[in-house]
Amino acid sequence: MSTGVSSFINIGERTNVTGSAKFKNLIMDGDYAAGLDVARQQVENGAQIIDVNMDEGLLDSEEAMKTFLNLIASEPDISRVPVMIDSSKFEVIEAGLKCVQGRAVVNSISLKEGEEAFLEQARTVRRYGAAVVVMAFDENGQAETAQHKFEICKRSYDLLVENAGFEPWDIIFDPNIFAVATGIEEHNDYAKAFFEATRLIKEAMPDVHVSGGLSNVSFSFRGNNAVREAMHSAFLYHAIPLGLDMAIVNAGQITVYDDIPEELRERVEDVLLNRRDDATERLLEIADKYKGSGEASKKEDPKWREQAVEKRLEHALVHGITDYVIDDTEECRQRAEKPLDVIEGPLMDGMNVVGDLFGAGKMFLPQVVKSARVMKAAVAHLLPFMEEEKRLSGDTSAKGKVVMATVKGDVHDIGKNIVGVVLQCNNYDVVDLGVMVPTEDILAAAKKEKADIIGLSGLITPSLDRMVDVAAEMKRQGLDLPLLIGGATTSKKHTALKIAPEYEHGVIHVDDASKAVGVVSRLLSKTARPEYLAGISEEQETLREGMSGQGDRPTAPLAEARQAKFDGGWEDYTPPAPQTPGLTVIDDMGIAKLREFIDWTPFFNTWEMKGKFPKIFEDPDKGPAARELYDNAQKMLDRIEKEDWFSPRGVVGLWPANAQGDDIVVWSDESRKTVASRMPQLRQQRSKSNGKPQMCLADFVAPEGTEDWVGGFTVTAGPEVHEIAERLKKEGNDYDAIMVQALGDRIAEAFAEALHARVRRSLWGYASDEALDNEALIREQYRGIRPAPGYPACPDHTEKRTLFDLLDAPEHTGVTLTESCAMWPASAVSGLYFAHPEAAYFGIGRIGPDQVADYAERKGMKIAEVEAWLQPSLSYTPDKSSADRKIA
Repeated sequence: MSTGVSSFINIGERTNVTGSAKFKNLIMDGDYAAGLDVARQQVENGAQIIDVNMDEGLLDSEEAMKTFLNLIASEPDISRVPVMIDSSKFEVIEAGLKCVQGRAVVNSISLKEGEEAFLEQARTVRRYGAAVVVMAFDENGQAETAQHKFEICKRSYDLLVENAGFEPWDIIFDPNIFAVATGIEEHNDYAKAFFEATRLIKEAMPDVHVSGGLSNVSFSFRGNNAVREAMHSAFLYHAIPLGLDMAIVNAGQITVYDDIPEELRERVEDVLLNRRDDATERLLEIADKYKGSGEASKKEDPKWREQAVEKRLEHALVHGITDYVIDDTEECRQRAEKPLDVIEGPLMDGMNVVGDLFGAGKMFLPQVVKSARVMKAAVAHLLPFMEEEKRLSGDTSAKGKVVMATVKGDVHDIGKNIVGVVLQCNNYDVVDLGVMVPTEDILAAAKKEKADIIGLSGLITPSLDRMVDVAAEMKRQGLDLPLLIGGATTSKKHTALKIAPEYEHGVIHVDDASKAVGVVSRLLSKTARPEYLAGISEEQETLREGMSGQGDRPTAPLAEARQAKFDGGWEDYTPPAPQTPGLTVIDDMGIAKLREFIDWTPFFNTWEMKGKFPKIFEDPDKGPAARELYDNAQKMLDRIEKEDWFSPRGVVGLWPANAQGDDIVVWSDESRKTVASRMPQLRQQRSKSNGKPQMCLADFVAPEGTEDWVGGFTVTAGPEVHEIAERLKKEGNDYDAIMVQALGDRIAEAFAEALHARVRRSLWGYASDEALDNEALIREQYRGIRPAPGYPACPDHTEKRTLFDLLDAPEHTGVTLTESCAMWPASAVSGLYFAHPEAAYFGIGRIGPDQVADYAERKGMKIAEVEAWLQPSLSYTPDKSSADRKIA
């Protein structure tokens, strides 16, 4: 720092479970030794006090605080600096005070619960001889203006000195550092308010100290460390001369003020000092340039900036450049008769170019989503002007309104989100109701929003039945809106056979986002709609006739299929016992390790760019866009890894087990006398030739009399995936929101792959000498399988309930099941482990009524319930008259 102030105190911030995901994970896992290393690094990087916080709902915060502080006391290289005991729970603070050697600092107390509680806590702190941080917080909330901050601090000072016996130099005021450059005008003065409050506090109470949480000020620029460090250094440069004595900082990441590039320093200070109305926009303009990502060079080609403003907007939309869109949109607004003309004119002209390029295969979905981000920024700029003129009603400017939802019990929404973005790009109004939406809520929203179309999405098999319910309820309520159907388990055939007969006003299957605009356009055209729906109806009738002509599909009798079971060769094969039986919680699979296991081909499929990785880069049409998408994914993964965005967790179970017929029995212990759980399995029944076996997963487990084992697992990329995606979506950043979800899913799948490798090599240990690269893992060139309930070898999703009970998965991973057995958070994978050398993946295929009845008896379920869960696998049409056919 070049301020000439040498007495400033750095408070290390990384030993705080609420501020550091890495430290939180270490403490949650009980790895206090590694937690001490974090504290040691903070001291080595220049921290003169370390802030310790253990406020986490799943922790015994009081015990964690005592354990960590006691360990610090035995580490001379850490305990040589004071400790700041940080908690919102005073009992935790007091427990910490009992452990600290020497003087501590308490963070914090405040007037939010009134003077009596404030004084009681203050006297306790003083009794332990500690200094105290006082927040600028009173009964009415946190102070935002300089005057309010000062008034709370002065009132607190008087109470502490006059009533609690504090010396002024033992008082540290925190006047609240809030984020600036958020895009919200009211926030623009927050840094200035802190500076002014600091000056007022030091003038009136010169012996007290002033502190603050420095990283808050730059929160809007998470992921851009260069800009954040510049903001921190500039903030300190201006605050220290005014009386800031200390701040909670990452002590190893403070830039020298004089080393900040002049352009960046000027624009950062414009923001901090609120020197101009466009300070935030001007800082955003140059922020990417300092990321070191190379993006700035691509955006700074001056030639396109010399074109007419309409062409500049078109260029920005096509190339996904947001840097100048506000200025260019404003220039168009100044020329236009009304703001709506800018949307219906140059902006829609630009988006039409995007749509044409997309339709021609010259642009791809990731680029279109980036275009949507530019469009949203432009529209957001125009909205206030449109509202002022009272010319914007709910859907005046839109071509039509589509209400979309993922049906009840299902949590998957990447595809739905992509369809929504593509429709919005083409000026359709989209109302996204989210995931797990009940039928009644979907229809109520459609009526309230005066929707033109309803769109339903679902990934898991039970969602098919939910869609039938929605169609039937639409008919019962007399709606006449077209119904769009989409999602991984849906198909034209199922839509024609099951959903369309329930509703007569148009049920259309949409299999990818690129077709959504064309479908919606035809449905909302008065001239095209009748002919289009007639064509859809005729196509669906043809599909139904084709199926009815086939009748119920023949299957081998169940008894005959069981006679043709797979022979495990149990007389000559000895199953290996696991090295680590029972449950093992996995919390050491960080992003750095997991990204090595990512299979990138499904990632491109998510973005509707079909092609095998890395050959897709060689595609003459898709190659450049695929490369750009991959590079963007790598940059986001770098941020996810560096900033601890995700917290992957998993659990493995390896249990003694045997086959009893088509059931897998898990024993409670090695004595194999008590059944812990029973997992009924389905068997193939389709006719086979050449003596091929009729497969069942139970065949891979030894019958009773031979000791065998079976495994199970659940892994997740963490709840943060959904939380971050939702935040980005609310900010209008659909591209990054979808990217986060897509990478979250890839991380979860990578976790499952990496964990299976660990199981084979060490936890079970039956392939301890295995040495396969990622490509070989993707091709499954290893021994053993990990089939998942709901997938071809085990199509019954309800088996997840048994698996989750055995693993105690919600407790160990935070993953829960919806009523339809979808996993939440959605970026999760679960399954079983089989170690037999000949275990292989297969599909059950069609099953007959004899197996359905047998399976229902083994499961303790009604036949109609089993039919509902397994409907795509049935070789026959269930009796619709069954009153209990639907899932409760």
